[in-house]
Amino acid sequence: MDSFAFIIHPIDPKRDVSRKFPLLGRMLNERQIDFFSTFFPPVYISEIEGVTSQATGKEIKGWFIACPYTPRRMMELPERAVYRKITQTGRMAEKLGANILGLGAFTSVVGDSGVTIANQLDIPVTTGDSYTVAMAVQAIRDAAQVMGIKIEDATVAVVGATGTIGRVCAELLSDEAARIFLIARDEKKLEALRDKLEAKKNRGEIVIGTKMDALKDAQLILTVTSAIHDVIRPEYLQPGSVVCDVARPRDVSAMVAKARDDILVIDGGMVDVPGKVNFHFDFGFPEGKAYACMAETIALTLEGRFEDYTIGKDITIERVRDITAIAERHGFKMSGFRSFEKEVTEKQIEAVLQNARKGIRRARGGS
Repeated sequence: MDSFAFIIHPIDPKRDVSRKFPLLGRMLNERQIDFFSTFFPPVYISEIEGVTSQATGKEIKGWFIACPYTPRRMMELPERAVYRKITQTGRMAEKLGANILGLGAFTSVVGDSGVTIANQLDIPVTTGDSYTVAMAVQAIRDAAQVMGIKIEDATVAVVGATGTIGRVCAELLSDEAARIFLIARDEKKLEALRDKLEAKKNRGEIVIGTKMDALKDAQLILTVTSAIHDVIRPEYLQPGSVVCDVARPRDVSAMVAKARDDILVIDGGMVDVPGKVNFHFDFGFPEGKAYACMAETIALTLEGRFEDYTIGKDITIERVRDITAIAERHGFKMSGFRSFEKEVTEKQIEAVLQNARKGIRRARGGS
């Protein structure tokens, strides 16, 4: 039976450690978890069963394995030390018999986005970023529709636009939006991206900037930075806007959901996995649903595409379209909206719309 492994790691240290080691999660604070993670070996988490292709009936299995480092620890330690720990975790995947390894969350971001890890392992590697791009853009499209926003008339902002995922999202959305804001820290990289998009003669106006206050003019925001703390605050956002947060750790402050009941915040694309899937581990999603990066690894296994698939900083639109076709063929599909790991209901969306209308009326001086 073909198989895969997927690396996870603690993002919210106390919560995520508690999912596997409840006692340690209660006893240690975040800084202690950061410190001790340096000395902790890779951890076997669970076996994944029941994934079945709708097209071929092929069934596969997989494993969750954990690299113990938190995002903060990965940023603090020398890059070589982080590579070494991720590689050790990948060796566990090889011993389990996995045909391909997926890098989750920050393990896909560190350094050269999987290239070094792939070179050090005997099995192929993917970051899952191509399908993450596809589902992030689809999530923005779907959210715009339920909020009554026409992308062709809207201003769309991509935060982290010069990153591996953000760059391709910007390229796709610039074909659809009336105006697109590209926001990142490095102005030279932003200028290069703008020049590339303008050379393609996309339909919309392209504006670049390094300041978050530009978000005040955006109706649709896709954020995918590699920051280790939140970067989007309530005061940046206009009533009725949509924020799709693809980043892990999150870019959107929990304050946003509490302080602003007139905007829709959604997590990056959640995907339904085909078959009667049992992950044997609670990573915060309902049964049978997964992050898009996980889904890429699983879809490639169903397809028998055992190759270094999405690694490095340069993702092509062709690769995004390829993995989208593979995933669709085997029965993966975009799932419902979630916000801070909780389901977003139609009733909540309607409440956001009503609150947004009130906010807009107040801003115009109405009652």
